[in-house]
Amino acid sequence: MLADPHPPLHEYHQRGDFIIGAIASQAFIISGAITFNQEPPPPLFEELAVIPKNYQHILALAFAVKEINENPHLLPNITLGFHIYDSYFTAKWTYHTTILLIYTLRRFVPSYKCDVQNNLFGIIGGLDPLTSLHVANIVDIYKIPQLIYGSAPVMNDKTPGLPFYQMAPKEMLQYEGILSMLLQFRWMWIGLLTFNDENGDRFLQTVLPLFAKSGICFAFIQRSQTFSFVTKINDMMKRGAKIHDAIIDSNANVVVLYGESYTIALLRWFPYLSEQENIRNKPKGIVWIITAQADLTSMVYQRTWDTEIIHGSLSFTIHSNDLPIFQQFVARRNPSSTTGDGFIKDFWQQTFGCVFLTADAREVNGDICTGEEKLESLPGTFFEMIMTGHSYSIYNAVYALSHALHAMSSSRVKHGAMVDKGQKHQNQHLWQLHHFLKGVFFNNSAGDTVSFDQDGELAAGFDIINWIFSSNQSFSKLKVGRVDPQAPPDQVFTINKDIITWHRGFNQVQPLSVCTESCHPGTSKKVKEGEPFCCYDCIPCPEGKISDQLDMNDCHKCTEGNYPNRNQNSCIAKHISFLSYKEPLGLTLASLAFCFSLIAASVLVIFLKLHNTPIVKANNRELTYTLLISLLLCFLCVLLFIGQPNKVTCLIRQAAFGIIFSVAVSCVLAKTTTVVLAFMATKPGSKMRKWLGKSLANSIVFSCSLIQASICTLWLATSPPFPDADRHSIMDEIVLECNEGSVIMFYCVLSYMGFLAIVSLIIAFFARKLPDSFNEAKFITFSMLVFCSVWLSFVPTYLSSNGKYMVAVEIFSILASSLGLLVCIFSPKCYIIVLRPELNNKDQLIRRKSEGV
Repeated sequence: MLADPHPPLHEYHQRGDFIIGAIASQAFIISGAITFNQEPPPPLFEELAVIPKNYQHILALAFAVKEINENPHLLPNITLGFHIYDSYFTAKWTYHTTILLIYTLRRFVPSYKCDVQNNLFGIIGGLDPLTSLHVANIVDIYKIPQLIYGSAPVMNDKTPGLPFYQMAPKEMLQYEGILSMLLQFRWMWIGLLTFNDENGDRFLQTVLPLFAKSGICFAFIQRSQTFSFVTKINDMMKRGAKIHDAIIDSNANVVVLYGESYTIALLRWFPYLSEQENIRNKPKGIVWIITAQADLTSMVYQRTWDTEIIHGSLSFTIHSNDLPIFQQFVARRNPSSTTGDGFIKDFWQQTFGCVFLTADAREVNGDICTGEEKLESLPGTFFEMIMTGHSYSIYNAVYALSHALHAMSSSRVKHGAMVDKGQKHQNQHLWQLHHFLKGVFFNNSAGDTVSFDQDGELAAGFDIINWIFSSNQSFSKLKVGRVDPQAPPDQVFTINKDIITWHRGFNQVQPLSVCTESCHPGTSKKVKEGEPFCCYDCIPCPEGKISDQLDMNDCHKCTEGNYPNRNQNSCIAKHISFLSYKEPLGLTLASLAFCFSLIAASVLVIFLKLHNTPIVKANNRELTYTLLISLLLCFLCVLLFIGQPNKVTCLIRQAAFGIIFSVAVSCVLAKTTTVVLAFMATKPGSKMRKWLGKSLANSIVFSCSLIQASICTLWLATSPPFPDADRHSIMDEIVLECNEGSVIMFYCVLSYMGFLAIVSLIIAFFARKLPDSFNEAKFITFSMLVFCSVWLSFVPTYLSSNGKYMVAVEIFSILASSLGLLVCIFSPKCYIIVLRPELNNKDQLIRRKSEGV
């Protein structure tokens, strides 16, 4: 099991006029046997030993103090020193070391300060939130500035005067960067792994609504037990095994990991945690997105740990720049050349796997440390020469305190108060340092600007690092992106996806992490009942709608003037359609109208030329001429229906057709009525003689036509037809048509023509057996039958047609009914006049009448 540390207290002191205190976080775990589910336990768990993995943090502080002391422009004539203690990740040691920083006696009495040389003016630490909180509880009493280089503690009752500054950017900026990454790679189905503490609660409370609002779903949310020295390792391992299996069993390939540096080592145990042998032998490819709170190097310093699971991971780190001078400083570091460093020997032994000889040592197991080993010879998995993000934050924290002290000293000198190196009451003015610390603004030696925002957080961004591990335990860190709050809005988040190395399980293909494969264009998402909204079925778009992007929630209609293609994944511009002279149908109908009008004109010419012949005179010449002219105009008015509709043609075509046709039918009605009255007048004593004559026929034609003209006039006056475009009847066409204005008036015109035709049919039917010459009543009856049949079939055909075919149906009906009248009434007469002229005489006409033909 884990226990509180009992080795001698680790510390590092360097004298100075002003002292920077630091609480380091070095993890030591007492070795011990660990029982696990499998017997015997894996070699990895026979003994656990953790090196002081954050030793570079100590070196960064020492290096910064060295630079400042050598800088004649910053704090001239003042020497900085530092006191560094280890917190051991426990509250007891954190409180203990914090009080040691304030009261420098080894045996201290709280509230009694006897060392006048303890000019402590700031504390840097800690790495984890709990350590930082424990330190803050004490330094708040003395108003000593505290600069935190890890996560800020969760403090629901935080007061504005709490004296700590965060050397890390806003966490919300990091969460927004993670969200941008997920959306950039379309990773909509992810897992969350955090730890069961207040910081884990804050993380989940922040990211769950933020991610869900952007369409991110969670395959699982796992919380691990927080690492501590009082945690039973068996319990932690069992919980870790359950988390491991949940991650492996999930179909999510992306896991966001939030945790502190000392808890992140849970990932390293994953290959050994599963109870399923096949899972241990075949590790699953996972893209780990690791937050900046976790130092990934803390997971890779043991020689026996397999790094395959985190190969290709992406981590957010506090923005840092390389300092080559720091590498030279570290390279010269060794136990022989260093004084006052109580950390270096344990670090050296753990890192190089050797031991230092002691005076009372009887037997040495392993290699002996010479103290001349070279740090630069170590692989990066054990120690990094390049300054890490946390070390860079400590480096900047030392400079921030120094610049604030320099500004305060300059201000006091300006106002006449000299600051000497050993001023006894310097600590009495520490509260004034906060004012200058808040206004710190400088460029460090790497060229980065360091300043705090109004919340006391570093105004900086994050780097995105791709971790690449080799089989020989070496690794490289490749910067692939940046989250920069100072950049333009469209460049706050940037990432170069082409240079990322993915986990070997993905074969260097960009991983997918979705609950359901994307719905292709032409389909839409339908959420599965009882499952997260990222899990859905893909259903085809309904007719008339499209989806032109992946994973659309709904299909939508095309804009006006467009229609869906066959795959329903894009819109195509509709083509303009109307009955044109250029297309076969329009040309055919126009040709027929022209031919039929020539026939009607030819018959009219024949009747005009032979107007004195008995057969022409016997059939009421004026009425015949009127009928022929109206039929001629009926054929010609068809041309108003062909071609692109315009305001004039739309206004007159239906009215012209209705009036002209009414005149033609009225003529037929007048001829039929005249025949009937003529035979009735031949009876002795009949009073019908006074009705006979041209006036009766003219009256019938005029009155019947006048009624139709009145209907058309009312129509044009109230709701005249107008050009219109029908975009809906036919999917792929915009039909240019004439809107009738009033459908009721249109059918009134047709109904009135039908009424005249039916009356003519009835009268002609009863007069069919009258002994007229050539029995014209029979021909009229037949013509009316044709006329009524055409227009009765017109109505359903017209209503079932769309677009230009509606116009074609009406034209056909006009031509067919007009031709029926022309052929049925005038073909027998033309036959006599043209082919049998010998029958066209008065004697023949009288003889045929007397024979009752």
